[in-house]
Amino acid sequence: MNREHTDVVVVGSGFGGSVAAYRLAEAGLSVVVLERGQDYPPGTFARTPAQMSRAFWDPAEGLYGLYDVWGFRGFDSVVSSGLGGGSLIYANVLLRKDEEWFVKEEALPEGGYETWPVSRQELDPHYDAVEGMLGGTPYPLDHPAFATTAKAHAMQDAAAELGLDWQLPSLAVSFAPTPGAEPGLGLPITDPKYGNLHGVQRRSCRLCGECYLGCNDGAKNSLDHTYLSAARHHGADLRTLHEVREIRPRPEGGYEVDYVHHDPLTKARKPESRTISCDRLVLAAGAYGTTYLLLRNKARFPGLSDALGTRFSGNGDLLTFLLRAKDRDRLRPLDASLGPTITSAIRLPDEVDGVPGAGRGAYIEDGGYPNFVGWMVEEADIAHEISRIVRLMRERFAAFFSHAPDTNLSGEVSELIGDGALSVSSLPLLGMGRDVPDGVLRLRGGRLDADWTTKTSEEYFARMRSTMKRIAAVLGATYADNPIWFRKRIITVHPGGGAPMGRHPGEGVCDPFGEVHGFPGLYIADGAALPGAVGPNPSLTIAALSDRMCTRLLEDTGRVHGTRPVGGAVNGTTRGSEVHRGAEERTSLSFTEEMKGFFAEGEHAPGAGEQAGRDHGHRLGFRLTITVDDVDRFLEEPEHTARAEGWIDAAVCGGRCQIERGWFNLFCPGSAPDRKLMRYRLHFTDAEGRPRTLSGWKDIRHRAATRVWPDTTTLFFRIFEGHVMESDDDEAAIAGAGILRLGLDDFARQLTTFRTEGPNGLAALERFGHFFLSELWDVYRPKLFHGHAPDTVDAPQTAAGSAATATDPEAAAGFKNGTALRATGDAQAVADAQAVGDFEVVANSETLAFPELVAPSEVATDSQVAADSEAAAGNEPSPA
Repeated sequence: MNREHTDVVVVGSGFGGSVAAYRLAEAGLSVVVLERGQDYPPGTFARTPAQMSRAFWDPAEGLYGLYDVWGFRGFDSVVSSGLGGGSLIYANVLLRKDEEWFVKEEALPEGGYETWPVSRQELDPHYDAVEGMLGGTPYPLDHPAFATTAKAHAMQDAAAELGLDWQLPSLAVSFAPTPGAEPGLGLPITDPKYGNLHGVQRRSCRLCGECYLGCNDGAKNSLDHTYLSAARHHGADLRTLHEVREIRPRPEGGYEVDYVHHDPLTKARKPESRTISCDRLVLAAGAYGTTYLLLRNKARFPGLSDALGTRFSGNGDLLTFLLRAKDRDRLRPLDASLGPTITSAIRLPDEVDGVPGAGRGAYIEDGGYPNFVGWMVEEADIAHEISRIVRLMRERFAAFFSHAPDTNLSGEVSELIGDGALSVSSLPLLGMGRDVPDGVLRLRGGRLDADWTTKTSEEYFARMRSTMKRIAAVLGATYADNPIWFRKRIITVHPGGGAPMGRHPGEGVCDPFGEVHGFPGLYIADGAALPGAVGPNPSLTIAALSDRMCTRLLEDTGRVHGTRPVGGAVNGTTRGSEVHRGAEERTSLSFTEEMKGFFAEGEHAPGAGEQAGRDHGHRLGFRLTITVDDVDRFLEEPEHTARAEGWIDAAVCGGRCQIERGWFNLFCPGSAPDRKLMRYRLHFTDAEGRPRTLSGWKDIRHRAATRVWPDTTTLFFRIFEGHVMESDDDEAAIAGAGILRLGLDDFARQLTTFRTEGPNGLAALERFGHFFLSELWDVYRPKLFHGHAPDTVDAPQTAAGSAATATDPEAAAGFKNGTALRATGDAQAVADAQAVGDFEVVANSETLAFPELVAPSEVATDSQVAADSEAAAGNEPSPA
């Protein structure tokens, strides 16, 4: 068995895999792309019947072609197998997911939710990057060579008549030799600086309608001509006919991938299995391929989310036809074969757009087909064809017996062929939108199976068909369903879901950045990660999510061998040694924290910022999911670093902003031996596109026990301009400051959110709890007893014993329950104990729930008021 190692293995070369290969190779990582299909230079796509018969993917039958056709109980599906994935056969459309369609916690019919943990605002910069790389440009309908594209004008007319939005979407097609040049047909295309991996001359679009069969001119800016060529230029190793069979974590960190190398010439049914290991593994084999790999290898990934296989949908795909369009009594040409497959789109609004009763949104796009398909369309018009044949035979029979035959048969042959009325006046319509993503993918007998039907999306499909019928009426055409619709079946080319993203393992398989929960360094970068239907064509969104994933991965320079960054690495220092353990040995822990408060722009001191924010009603809050990937490692590290994911919500920032990258440190060392900090560092981007960093700290220091609650529930913070690391705080520009607080109701909810994944979860939770309470005891005990030994058996007997209590779980628990305060002949200890009792009374009052974030003086002890008064004056503790 051959073995090798690389930084990154990318499985699949579609919209997610190609983007990942380029971004990571460009950054200097060694990247190997394993693509099961072949490469297809311009001129090699099948066109003849003989070629088409071999253009399908089924290695068991000796087929290694482009099309992979799936048949399930409720639908059929076609996906691609080749270098460039779905881009080889897609229709080039680059539409962004509508901003309001990034729904949050939308209930599904069979339970659960469709929740998008990312926003349009977060994806827009990545949309921009992908469109730029793919050369997106609208169809040049206003240029002479393209102005006669009848189907685009027909869609525009229909939309205007029906009061619907019509647009020319961005297309990944070269209509000109270079970007910005004058469009023209069949012009030589100039290669970009990174070259072209095929080394074959490309030519601009000829309007032949062959996009979904593979572009033999190279006019389509498919992934092999763009991202993959750029990836190879930067050193990526692109391997075709390499099919991945098995994946598993490595005990020392990272992952192993077993694959086979197909050889169409030998057609070996059982090719040799080979293994490659990697620090990071990117699964981008498509919704079917990635989900299948995870399901097949699930036993090797203990603790994998139960969301695996869920949230499947066909992106609302629906194919119908308009036949024999007329304008008054005259034939209306639609010329489906003239142009790229799709030129324009009509948008149907969604209820979430603020249109009551609209239902789930959709897009309807004009379809197309190659010229030679027009012959098939005419042959399908059996009734007219038979009548023409009968008429010709009758005329020739009469001429034969009249002894005056017409020797010029051109007119008769012309009539026999017909006028092409059916093909020239017919048009496919392609619908897609937000169907209900309640399908489930699972294994049956070792094969992938799908449980999804149109039943729960009946209203969506009814609206789509009704609108298509209205378009047909406007164009004077006859509406026809896809022949398989009589069984309520659809054909989808946009399968999505199966390994959906989510904020925590209970919601999704991977996090909002594509990293699988509980398995650092394992990423999902394709349609499997979609938590619901995109709505428009999903390719651009999949690519943008992959680009965002890579940005996060590359920013996190502390990651080594597929492990999370340790505290030292995050804060600019390094550890002397790093322990790598397999995922099956690690236990992770997570909880959710929600805090609310006030913030003011232009203030540098948190206290002053809180007061100014309160005066002007400028609220700020966040909801974070804190994830400890390895509890043992977390407890042994001095910085005690965990991930922080979620959102910040503030009107001054433009609303809810997703955390792009975040850390949390629990009881990390402060500036003095008797001081510890809880640190928060959150990178986000506001509504105006400005990068921001929230740097916050809770100050835990030796003082009266009355401070336990306010110290652990009060977060001082500043917001810096830019994405700032801790080492750069002193030079960073401060955008504002404020204070957040944790209310009792929020604290109670927080206690219900603790989750563990992996072996010995309960024990890990207990260790975490003992650590937390012991740290609090260590901080506040000396102040409470002033170094004097209590004289009861319930507490330490000596000063040495008192020090030992800091690490004693039972003593710490006693502190929490107040039993360690029964105590002493020391007057100060008694006073402090009474103060604790007084604080408990205050803390349990309803006013401390902070429903409206009341002023500190309304809920605090006198000592807290004094401290907060200092804070308001700008004298609050610094994070140093």
